[in-house]
Amino acid sequence: MERTRPDSRGPAPFGPPVTDAGLPVLPELAGRAAAAAGDVRAQPAGGGAEVLEAACGYWRRRSLPTGVDRAAAAPGAQPLLLALLAAIGGEVLLTRPCAPWYPSQARLLGLPAYHAPAPAECGGVPDPFAFLETVRRVRAEGGDPRVLLTAVVDDPTGTFAPPELMHEVCEAAVDEGLLIISDETYRETLHREWPGREGVPVGLLSPAEMQPDHVVVLADLGADLVPAAWPAAIARFPDTPRGAQLHAATLDALSTLHAVLPSPVAAAVAHALTEPQAVTERRSEAARLHGAIAAALYSAVTAAGAFCRPPRAGGHLYPDLEPLRPALDARGITDSVDLEDRLSADLGVPVPGGHRFGDAPDLLRVRLSTGPLLGADDDQGLEVLVADDPLTVPHVAGFLERFAAWFDDLAGG
Repeated sequence: MERTRPDSRGPAPFGPPVTDAGLPVLPELAGRAAAAAGDVRAQPAGGGAEVLEAACGYWRRRSLPTGVDRAAAAPGAQPLLLALLAAIGGEVLLTRPCAPWYPSQARLLGLPAYHAPAPAECGGVPDPFAFLETVRRVRAEGGDPRVLLTAVVDDPTGTFAPPELMHEVCEAAVDEGLLIISDETYRETLHREWPGREGVPVGLLSPAEMQPDHVVVLADLGADLVPAAWPAAIARFPDTPRGAQLHAATLDALSTLHAVLPSPVAAAVAHALTEPQAVTERRSEAARLHGAIAAALYSAVTAAGAFCRPPRAGGHLYPDLEPLRPALDARGITDSVDLEDRLSADLGVPVPGGHRFGDAPDLLRVRLSTGPLLGADDDQGLEVLVADDPLTVPHVAGFLERFAAWFDDLAGG
């Protein structure tokens, strides 16, 4: 069967330049980092005691009791996932679509990675039947699948699986002998409102609550606790002999990579993980802003006739412009590579095509992000943050107007 591989057109494993969320650094975190700027002591691979104890408290508040001997920290989710996959070995099962940095880590290690399609209603997990068929086919061809990588909140679709579907997928993976890595980066970024929001619980369930002995939890803290420019991530391992072995092997890999948190970042991260009021208030306000902008983008693309799952968390949405193919063909846009190039140029922000997320290039899909709209500097970020209606802030309103006009023109032929 066909493996995940770079597309021949463009550097498919790598997305366009990442644009920061635009919100200013919290003074409370900046102060912690500044106070530790003179600390020349090296942090140990896997994180120092202060960070790990704070991480354990973070998980305990989410009904995931954790000891420091089952926790790890690293300078970003990418090196942490790289170390995890190096420790596990074997072949990797992914959802299609998925975040582009997932298969890239497997590729760096020379590990085969295979996609199973997501169900129609959400991203983050594969369709259970498609997953089982993919495992069967990989094994029939002599493969050794060992890990399924899921996301509690999905990049690129901004959606999450209902509990019953997540449970079914996790149960299937465990029955097949696979370890689950649960990316919970966007777990705390639920939007305030969307159709049907009243039926969704305040917090999302982790696969580690469903299958505690078979799940490693991974979270990039740059999504909601610290600035994205301060790379920091944490992982939680099962409290089992296998979990202990995997934890030790992951620390060995992090040590080999010299993937350690700088002391100023570690000081800020340890404080942020205790979730003081300033941090939780900023997280709530950021979720409100991302939700409002995502809803406006969703309205514009669906009004033009595109398909799109309603975004419910995080800062992304993933429209499918197939219904608009005739109009796109007339403009010389025939695949997601062309679509990425044209939209990025016309809108002035990165709009990566679906080929970067595991979809075939001939599908007219793109990921839209809300982060670039929050502001290019601290002044614009503060303006959006304090606005009663962020959609009326001039730089946001101007972008949304250009965005809607682009799609209105497309819909008009």
